[in-house]
Amino acid sequence: MTTPAPVNRLRPRRSCLAVPGSNPRFLEKAQGLPADQVFLDLEDACAPLAKEGARHSIVDALNNGDWTGKTRVVRVNDWTTHWTYRDVVTVVEGAGPNLDCIMLPKVQDAQQVVALDLLLTQIEKTMGFEVGRIGIEAQIENAKGLVNVDAIAAASPRMETIVFGPADFMASINMKSLVVGEQPPGYPADAYHYILMRILMAARAHDLQAIDGPYLQIKNVDGYKDVARRAAALGFDGKWVLHPGQVEAANEVFSPTQEDYDHAELILDAYDWCTSEAGGKKGSAMLGDEMIDEASRKMALVIAGKGRAAGMTRTSKFEIPEA
Repeated sequence: MTTPAPVNRLRPRRSCLAVPGSNPRFLEKAQGLPADQVFLDLEDACAPLAKEGARHSIVDALNNGDWTGKTRVVRVNDWTTHWTYRDVVTVVEGAGPNLDCIMLPKVQDAQQVVALDLLLTQIEKTMGFEVGRIGIEAQIENAKGLVNVDAIAAASPRMETIVFGPADFMASINMKSLVVGEQPPGYPADAYHYILMRILMAARAHDLQAIDGPYLQIKNVDGYKDVARRAAALGFDGKWVLHPGQVEAANEVFSPTQEDYDHAELILDAYDWCTSEAGGKKGSAMLGDEMIDEASRKMALVIAGKGRAAGMTRTSKFEIPEA
């Protein structure tokens, strides 16, 4: 019996493009955009009367479209609706081999993830698909979901990301703002800091990615970048994009600068050399005026990994120091 290849749960997700499943023009256009991930939406972007038809449009797009280089995701409706099971059955039975993840919105507890896992497993076994390959992205959109985010993150080996859904979350806690992602008036600090850090800690504790939600002022690219930089600075892996104009902004913000990428690669090379036989088997060394050690290596691995995933090329080379 052949052992299935391990699934890469840590895919590039700097830009996660939302595409209404009921709009054939958008489904076609999304295939040519440089987004790391595209999620075809059956939830908020689809009117109730359009959801059934959108399922079939999504299956057709996944099976016949060219999604090369993109993570392919479908956002189904949440478990409190009557659409969810049929969303999953129709999409996965129809296009399972061409689907990477199911995004589950408004997750409030671990059992909702477990239920999706069980349904996916039954479909995979019935259809003869590889069991466990399709991942799950869980969207946190209210206070109960945030309180339970650790259990949600640990609920299934299919879990790949925790996603912040700011609009519903803001409404659920009565935040005094009508601009999604912007700071509410009257609060001098960052009103989202605790929420973002709570999601990030749960994600990292379980080796998952953390994704920031949308910024609805789609023509305000500078505003988008400001909000994205906040999440990127904390350590988030990417952010939703709602408009083609936001894709390049997300890819830029969630990629390291060329200078940082080069420096990270130099740290890795220098540490490899200094710990080697030829380098004296030292636990630390100097890289220019900077002392590097094992902690430096771990930090550099993060930046170098992001740069490599973004397809960046080095512009510097490590030179063995003179004795």
